[in-house]
Amino acid sequence: MKASQTEKVTPLRPRKPCPECGKPSTRESYPFCSPRCKAVDLNRWLSGAYVIPGNEEESPSEPQHET
Repeated sequence: MKASQTEKVTPLRPRKPCPECGKPSTRESYPFCSPRCKAVDLNRWLSGAYVIPGNEEESPSEPQHET
């Protein structure tokens, strides 16, 4: 493809800022700007830094068996 033809290509996804640092995202690491920011986010997930709040349900002290 010529350079003038590639400029007319519409990207499939709009460029958004990286959720880690705010720089424009890249196609290779979308929605992040680099593999580093992608790894930082993955580390936060794996270490439990991202927590979805929820209600704790009370569990019975002894399991109840129906007979």
